[in-house]
Amino acid sequence: MTATTGTSTETSPALEVREVHLSDPLVEPLLAGLSVEYRSRYHDLLTEEQHRAEMAHYAAEEFAPPVGSLVLLLEDGEPVAGGAFRRRLEPELGEAARLARADVRDVDGVPVIPTAELKRIWTHAAHRRRGLARRVLAELEARARDLGYPRLYLTTGPRQPEAAALYRSTGYTPLSAAAAGDSDPAGEQPFSPLPFEKWLAP
Repeated sequence: MTATTGTSTETSPALEVREVHLSDPLVEPLLAGLSVEYRSRYHDLLTEEQHRAEMAHYAAEEFAPPVGSLVLLLEDGEPVAGGAFRRRLEPELGEAARLARADVRDVDGVPVIPTAELKRIWTHAAHRRRGLARRVLAELEARARDLGYPRLYLTTGPRQPEAAALYRSTGYTPLSAAAAGDSDPAGEQPFSPLPFEKWLAP
């Protein structure tokens, strides 16, 4: 993008979208940034052991084709944002009335249609308020659609109102009152994730 002011021209660095494996060294800033974010917001809810277990919970293959993807936005070769998805095979969270569709989940709440779960959405602290998270979402949605997923699911934390607002503003349907912003999720104990879903256009 080029913006012209008077006689000078200012050029913003181009962003490169790159699909990578979880073991790629370029993923380290994403994981480190998420770790700092989670520890700062949930230090009184998650122990150090729980935090480490959550970050290492999923196998790398879950975030690789043909079932998943991990993408980074690079600026001058450095990661500034990223995110991933995997196939959701566990029961989904949410309020019973909002989870009532039998054609979406079985009696245990497990998706009965292919559902991609978004994970690890991250923007470098120095690059926020640039719309990068929206760009990451768009990239992940396109890749999930290409892999045959008709539906997306995600959760975010009760102390991440910016993330919840982003998902609501980009077409994700809240699956709980707290996710919809109808209650104060920050006051909920114990830790209660905010669930969302989105159907992808064919």
